[in-house]
Amino acid sequence: MSFFRTIIGSSKTGAVKVASLYKPSNWREKGKLWATGVIVFTVIVAILVLGIYWSRTPGSFDVTEAAIQQIGGDETKIVPGFVTTSAVVEQANTILYKPGGYLSNDKLPPGVYLDNIPNWEFGVLVNIRDMTQVLRNDYSRSQTQSVEDEDLTVADPQFHYDSEQWFLPSTESEYKKGLKALKSYRDRLADPSSQAQFYARADNLTDYLSYVEKRLGSLAQRLGASVAESRLNTDLAGDDTAVQSTPSAERTRVKTSWFEIDDNFFEARGYTWALLHTLKATAIDFENVLKKKNAVVSLNQIIEELESTQDAIWSPVILNGTGFGFIANHSLIMASYISRANAAVIDLRQLLQQG
Repeated sequence: MSFFRTIIGSSKTGAVKVASLYKPSNWREKGKLWATGVIVFTVIVAILVLGIYWSRTPGSFDVTEAAIQQIGGDETKIVPGFVTTSAVVEQANTILYKPGGYLSNDKLPPGVYLDNIPNWEFGVLVNIRDMTQVLRNDYSRSQTQSVEDEDLTVADPQFHYDSEQWFLPSTESEYKKGLKALKSYRDRLADPSSQAQFYARADNLTDYLSYVEKRLGSLAQRLGASVAESRLNTDLAGDDTAVQSTPSAERTRVKTSWFEIDDNFFEARGYTWALLHTLKATAIDFENVLKKKNAVVSLNQIIEELESTQDAIWSPVILNGTGFGFIANHSLIMASYISRANAAVIDLRQLLQQG
């Protein structure tokens, strides 16, 4: 009898368990779990896809077409300096309004985990800062005793605001103020009744090129350090009376951290992108100066070298091969283009300084 009771009891228990599986409450619980899983998976995929889309660096733009568009299509209003200023305005528009907007100060995904585009943005920002400073101190002034332009005194410090500040005030809000002032200066250039000026002189262009050669020289050194190398100390070379504040070793070994190799690469790519457009605009606004110095070809050579820095990257990551090995070293290739461009910049600046 106990045997039959056990079987009957177990069958009843099994029936209860099977019946419980088909209760509506259990199906609702499982449905909620599935729905939650699908939502989480969808959000993760969306963030990844959005991150890939935002990581695409902007393409080149035509500086002449950008100037014509900014002036409302009337080419007759384009005056010396308008194309150069319009190119800087377009660069600022690009870092602020490209897909994803300004990413260097993002604190939420996908922007928070992207580092290539923020470094690219900083490279562009360096050129914008140099240009607004040169516009304020040189291009817009006839001599050292002349008064600074009212708009450029606003634009210059605004673009030097912290590039990673996200709150109170945010970086974007400060840069937009600088962009507004820069646009005001650009518009006043095209207004015959305005006092805004742009002086396309050889000495002014020389001042800007002195910024450029320092930027390119620094970038080339940082990119070259992607592989370990030994460097001799040449800090005081050429002047036997020169001194420095702290002593330095005669030979140092430098190598960029593995985590910073792609950062340096994309910063260089961003700066050369911005510089390329600035020099294309310079070729238009300083055409008479360059022709008089027979320097048009020299500037075109710099532009060609910089265009090579914007070639498509076919690898999904920045490679860091060694020497003459099987794997490419993208940093050294970029350093090669930049070094050649820098050498041409130095030659051009010396040519402009000749009487």
